Amino acid sequence: MNKHRRERMFETGDIRLLMLHFLKQRPAHGYELIKAIEELAKGEYTPSASIIYPNLTFLEEQALISSSQEEGGKKQYTITAEGAESLAQQGELLNAVTGKLHSLAILSNNRSIPEMQRAINNLRMALNLRLAKGPVGQDTLFKIVDALDRATKDIERS
Repeated sequence: MNKHRRERMFETGDIRLLMLHFLKQRPAHGYELIKAIEELAKGEYTPSASIIYPNLTFLEEQALISSSQEEGGKKQYTITAEGAESLAQQGELLNAVTGKLHSLAILSNNRSIPEMQRAINNLRMALNLRLAKGPVGQDTLFKIVDALDRATKDIERS
């Protein structure tokens, strides 16, 4: 999984819940929230500033967090009593969202095993070399697809 992927990893409400979760632990700047989420996912997911900062504004408008201006113009955010209550009411959803981040961390750890990296790279290289040779006939296409499908089943059932 590439941390620069474009599909939506989390719903807007999930991100807001994560932000409240981290702000309950301690006040933070927007950048610190980005880093906290990234760290929990072991770098497999990093929310962009364009996701974090508008949501900080929203949470502040909803009185779930407050901000204070620091020297240098940075804002530090703190959870409010209302924000803590909202967070407490969504414990089950928070567990699901943090569980998803933990799964990404496990994926990262397992994918970094040298033998796994070698196997993934070898498969990618073999496919690219074959596809770069030229047109793929029907028989060759079926052989490649069947081999990939067999490997997929073996991996899923392991």
